[in-house]
Amino acid sequence: MFSRVLIANRGEIALRIIRACKELGVETVAVCSKADEGAQYLELADSTVCIGPSSAEQSYLNVPSIISAAEISDVEAIHPGYGFLAESSHFAEICESSNIIFIGPSAKTLKTMGNKSEARQVAIKNKVPVLPGSESTVTGQQEALDIAHKVGFPVLIKAEAGGGGRGIRIAHNDASLVSSMGVAQREAETAFKDPSLYIEKFIERSCHVEVQVLADQHGNIVHLGERDCSLQRRHQKLLEETPSPSISQHQRTELYKAAVRLAKAVNYVNAGTVEFLVDKENGRFYFIEMNTRLQVEHPITEMVSGIDLVKEQLRIASGEHLGYKQRQITLNGVAIECRIYAEDPDNGFRPQPGRVSAYHVPGGNGVRIDSHVHQGYEIPPYYDSMIGKLIVHQGTRQEAIACLQRALNEYRIEGVKTTIPLHIKIINHPNYINGDISTTFVEGLMNGE
Repeated sequence: MFSRVLIANRGEIALRIIRACKELGVETVAVCSKADEGAQYLELADSTVCIGPSSAEQSYLNVPSIISAAEISDVEAIHPGYGFLAESSHFAEICESSNIIFIGPSAKTLKTMGNKSEARQVAIKNKVPVLPGSESTVTGQQEALDIAHKVGFPVLIKAEAGGGGRGIRIAHNDASLVSSMGVAQREAETAFKDPSLYIEKFIERSCHVEVQVLADQHGNIVHLGERDCSLQRRHQKLLEETPSPSISQHQRTELYKAAVRLAKAVNYVNAGTVEFLVDKENGRFYFIEMNTRLQVEHPITEMVSGIDLVKEQLRIASGEHLGYKQRQITLNGVAIECRIYAEDPDNGFRPQPGRVSAYHVPGGNGVRIDSHVHQGYEIPPYYDSMIGKLIVHQGTRQEAIACLQRALNEYRIEGVKTTIPLHIKIINHPNYINGDISTTFVEGLMNGE
C-alpha cells in the first residue's frame, strides 16, 4: 500500500478519499484553489498545497501545478476523484512520465473508452448491443442529416469526449438537428477542448442503468450489481438507486455479462462503470458509454455490497489482488441516493452560490451523508453546485423510500436554495413509488405531469 497519496480534487469527494486513506494508514496531500483555501475538510488531510486561483482552469485543471504539488510532497500516487482530470488520458500519461501512479485505468484505456465513437466500436466488436447511429465522428451537417433520416428522429447529438451532461442535445427534425449541432459543438469545445460529435437514436421511454465493475492488475474482474440513474435533469443525474426497479432478473444477468465482457476487452483496471439504456417498450438494452472512474453515485453500491470502492481503488492501484471472487459477493437490500444541489429547480436549475446560514443533517438507522459543507460554509460560484449526497439503505424498496422521505424532511439547509423540495416531490410521486420511472420522469414532473 502507498504511504502518501495526493488528492487532485475538492469538496465531498476529496473528503471521501481522505477518510478511506486514513483507515488504510495512508497519508494524504490535499490540493486546493484560492477559493477553497481554509475549507474545514482540508484540516483532515495531513498537508495541503494551494495550486492556483479560484477558477478551475487555473487550479484543479492545472496539470503542471498538480504535478509540482505531487513532486514537492513526495507522493507515490494521485487519486483524481471524479470530474476535473479523472478521465484525462493526458493527465494519466503525465503522471506515468513523472513516476507517479495514477489511481485509475491506464492512459490507453482512458483514451479508448473516453472517445465515445471508439468505445462504441469496442462494444460492437464484443457483441454488446449499441444504439443505431453514426459509426464514427460526424464530419458535417449533411452527414448528420443522412444518419438522422436513416435511424429516424428523434436523435441524440453527443460530444465524443463528453461527460456530466455537457455537449448533449436532442433533435426532433432537420432544423433542430442543424441548430443543435452548433450548440453542442461549442459546448463540447468549451468543456472538453474537443468539438467532435456523434449521433445516436434517442429512445423516448428509456431507463438509464449502469453496472459497477472492479478489476485488478492480475486479470481478475467482478461486477457489484447495477444502479438505476434514470432520474436526471438536463442529462445529469439527480437520484440513483440499486437495485434497479425497472429491469427483470434476466435483463440484469445479461447486463452484468455485457459489462464484464466489455471491461475485459479493453484490459480494464480499477473501478469503472458501464452505462446502458433500457428501452421500456421492448426491454432491449444498449451500451451508451463507459465511465472510466469512480462515480458520484458509488455510495449506494457500497451500501448494498459492503465493499468500500475507494479503498479498493487504492488497493488495486498499489498492485494488490482483488480479495474475493464474483461468487463471494452478495448484494443486500435497497439503497437510494439523492444528490443535493445548491440550485433553484423553479428557475431552470440555476446555481445558487452563497453562504449556508444553517446546516443540519439527518441521521438514524440506514442514513449516510457524504458532504463537506457546514454552517457558515460559502458555496463558491466556480465549481459544480453539489452540496452533498444523502444516501439511505434499508431491507426493501418500500422501507428505503420511507427512510428517505423522513431523512429529506430532516435535512435543513438555509441561506441558499436547494433541490431538496424537488427530491421530496419526486419520492412522493405515485409513479416513483411504484417504480415506474424513466429518463423523462423529472422533466414531466417539472412540467406538472
